[in-house]
Amino acid sequence: MSTQFSETVRNFLSPIIHLIDNPDISEIMINSPFEIWIEEKGKIKKTDSKFRSEDDLFSAINNISQFVGRRINNEKPYMDARLPDGSRVHAILPPCSRKGICLGIRKFSKEALTIEKLLALNSINQEVASFLEACIFIKKNIIVSGGTGSGKTSLLNAISSFISNNDRIIVIEDSSELQLQQEHLVLLETREPDRHGNGEVSIRSLLNSALRLRPDRIIIGEIRGSEALDLLQAINTGHNGSMGTIHANSPMDSLARFETLTLYAGINLPLEAIRHQISSSVHIIIQTTRYSNGTRKISHISEVLPLDNSGNYQIKDIFVFNKKGIDNKGNVLGEIEATGYQPSFYPEIHISGFDKL
Repeated sequence: MSTQFSETVRNFLSPIIHLIDNPDISEIMINSPFEIWIEEKGKIKKTDSKFRSEDDLFSAINNISQFVGRRINNEKPYMDARLPDGSRVHAILPPCSRKGICLGIRKFSKEALTIEKLLALNSINQEVASFLEACIFIKKNIIVSGGTGSGKTSLLNAISSFISNNDRIIVIEDSSELQLQQEHLVLLETREPDRHGNGEVSIRSLLNSALRLRPDRIIIGEIRGSEALDLLQAINTGHNGSMGTIHANSPMDSLARFETLTLYAGINLPLEAIRHQISSSVHIIIQTTRYSNGTRKISHISEVLPLDNSGNYQIKDIFVFNKKGIDNKGNVLGEIEATGYQPSFYPEIHISGFDKL
């Protein structure tokens, strides 16, 4: 999982290059030149590594920015970039970062999480895998919800393997992380404005373009702005089978988050109309959770039902992770189990000819 820097950049990053080259470390978090944390095998810990000075760390960041063709300076004191191998880099300069220069490196794993690995890790069972495959087969719209570092993108990547190779898939991301294996892919990526504020290409712009490219499915790496409204409209005009991730701590919170992001579009629609669109467009929410020992699991798979008589969201859990305790090594014990609730679209699965349930 070594991150692909040039030799020049690696020289500037010499105080942490051993962390970058360690395959067990997935993220490096530099809070200041003298305070460096890592995530190793799911656990966050402080290291003894440090840069000699803030100038040394700034030189490293400056070289990274030149390497990836981005800029960071007093006028634009932050940088979000993707390395050639897919790793993510984000930097913030003082005074926006009060402790000193802040740098985060999220390393790209060449080994994508697969359904087979999820089964082997006991993160899901065969019943869950077959159910998710059925949902994708009948083109239900799926939102993967979770907090930072809970494995949303990895899970979305894994379940996308169920998409038919015959479908035309358009993937839209801020920085390319998804590793879909299907043949008929269109990969779109946003672009930051130049130093004069020109040339920005947003997720919303790319989504509008995607609708003119005859997609069978649209996948948005992360829904985090006004594009939420455009996605709803795309789904409601026949583009079912779409997927995306969203930052939220529970299935119900994800709908509230989706609602808030829709309002960012500035369209003067009644709240009930927005909620009706969301409840009729989002079919399944998969909630991911990062537990205290660093493991990431699916905590809920839930169906979104029509609004109740008061105009409020309704959600029914189909599968829930049943936490049974913690062993002497700090590992979370438990498994995901069916609640007994049969989703409203269950007959649709059988009519479709899907025969694995």
